[in-house]
Amino acid sequence: MKVYLGLGSNQKPEFHIHQALDALYQQFGVLRISPVYESAAVGFSGDNFLNLVAEITAELSVGELLQTLRNIENQNGRNRAAPRFSGRTLDIDILLYGNAVGVVDGVKLPREEILENAFVLWPLADLAPDLVHPQIKLTMAELWQKYDKSRQRLWPVTFDWTPPVDE
Repeated sequence: MKVYLGLGSNQKPEFHIHQALDALYQQFGVLRISPVYESAAVGFSGDNFLNLVAEITAELSVGELLQTLRNIENQNGRNRAAPRFSGRTLDIDILLYGNAVGVVDGVKLPREEILENAFVLWPLADLAPDLVHPQIKLTMAELWQKYDKSRQRLWPVTFDWTPPVDE
């Protein structure tokens, strides 16, 4: 199943994003990643975030995938007791799981942030411009074109990641 994940961090973000990508690669093999964007925190005052979208192929159920992603977040010091709108070492969200629509294993799909946040939609449109949103029936490029870009300021940053070498 083709799955799109949103990754974000504002606490040692370069380190934690690298750790997450390494873990995803080790778990799922080849992955494609979008450019990385920096943006101000949304919903609270805090350090800037780095965000990107990764495409993986997963044979896990949504629930199993969610648990795998939570384990990666936990390994990177994610504080689950922190307020929802607060800084974090690592956040990995399931954005799209194939064409699934609705609540699957407790996860609402597709994730609403695709349509709400530039830090999700812009990298998703970069990575998969022709991907059609399963509910809206527009491509990610079309959705990004229509998005009110004055709602949130973000900018591309240089970020290099190379898959770990198997030993």
